[in-house]
Amino acid sequence: MSSRERVLGRVRRALAGLPADPVPYEEAVARAYLRQHGERSPERTVELLAENLADYRALVHRCTAGELPAVLAGLLAARGARTVLVPPGLDPGWLAASDAERVADRAESTPAELDRVDSVVTGCALAVAETGTLVLDGSADQGRRRITLVPDHHVCVVRVPDQVVASVPLALERLDPTRPLTWISGPSATSDIELDRVEGVHGPRTLEVVLVGESR
Repeated sequence: MSSRERVLGRVRRALAGLPADPVPYEEAVARAYLRQHGERSPERTVELLAENLADYRALVHRCTAGELPAVLAGLLAARGARTVLVPPGLDPGWLAASDAERVADRAESTPAELDRVDSVVTGCALAVAETGTLVLDGSADQGRRRITLVPDHHVCVVRVPDQVVASVPLALERLDPTRPLTWISGPSATSDIELDRVEGVHGPRTLEVVLVGESR
């Protein structure tokens, strides 16, 4: 029995004698809030995403699908990346122009081994325009959660406009809640009581986002 099953079992036993709620949860919680703030075209939604990503200090790039391999190779070269961590389901053509050594996403990799990797390139599940947030769900093109938390440089590819939604409520409709969701708003950063900003504490110090569409 796992720890999760043990905890849930205790919760069920503690609630066993309580009467059922007269109104189902889905009906008891009012959901009349705004689903998004204003109406936008898909193009304007993508522009808002780019603006908010940059506001969070992510580095934003735009290119077409045909330009993506060269763009990724250029970003890795500019970083001086000699090694790049690659999720198992990442399109191999994305890194075809890069000379960096590929590092596989392995379950047995230690934090120290991941910390020695120069960069990681992933896809994403969705991107939220109003909050400038990337959502990863552990799919094959994104890999395990830890590969985007330990290396210091993360390059995330977003297909626009298909993977861009306006708001968090709209994102939740398209995400599978049973998957390991990671919500990323900019590179890792925190501030102490004196508001001194420190980057790279809980994840990558540098986040680069490539918005890939039919046109720049």
